[in-house]
Amino acid sequence: MNYLLPERLDRLAREYALGTLAGPARRRFERVLQSSPAAVQAVDAWRRRLAVLDLSTVPRQPPAATWYRIEQRLFGAPPPTHAAAATTSAWQRLLQALKGLLSGRTLSGALAGLLLCALLVRGAPGLLGLEPRADALPASYVGLLLDAGGKPTLVASSRRQGRQLTVKLLQPLAVPAGQVAQLWALPKDGGAPVAVGVVPASGSARIALPDTSEKLFFTVSQLAVSFEPAPAQAGGAPSGPFALIGHCVKVW
Repeated sequence: MNYLLPERLDRLAREYALGTLAGPARRRFERVLQSSPAAVQAVDAWRRRLAVLDLSTVPRQPPAATWYRIEQRLFGAPPPTHAAAATTSAWQRLLQALKGLLSGRTLSGALAGLLLCALLVRGAPGLLGLEPRADALPASYVGLLLDAGGKPTLVASSRRQGRQLTVKLLQPLAVPAGQVAQLWALPKDGGAPVAVGVVPASGSARIALPDTSEKLFFTVSQLAVSFEPAPAQAGGAPSGPFALIGHCVKVW
């Protein structure tokens, strides 16, 4: 199988970045990553697009007992005492520093990931940004829209000074018969939604913008899609609830 065909590579890179590529298929694709800069670049591009999902992550502080049990399992640490607190080891100081960055749920995965990072540095350093890339993502506005179940459904992106918005459906959109999927920009101040254009039910498309992305999206915090009987005109408003909605962020 030729993994480097553009459409196939894009699909595999998207599923790999989302974590939905599993089992033997994932292992085969990881072998491709070790020998193909194009595959590494495709995965890296999707990870940048999907990074907006981190905006919805709420950090949680684990109980102190959780950290003690981790230290005890990893290092055989004795019960904490005042004397021990004065001679905290370098490993324990590292764990203390991690407290503000990781939740209890993700800590075990992060520790296990240290070994994976070491392997990636040797086998695919491009995934970790350790080698220069000529095609690094330019300054852009990027939006990731989710459906009512929280599943990523549409990615929209446009260069900062560009006049064209690229949209790609990650899964087909069930547009009612006789209606269109209208994309809206939602200002962060709660102002009226601004009609951007019509998106397809599947695949990808490019939408011409009346001005640069910088002027159109600078004050926009979210993008959304509603189903309308016809493409919205300037000054129009959504006629029903949003079928998709998600953050619009600056990537630079």
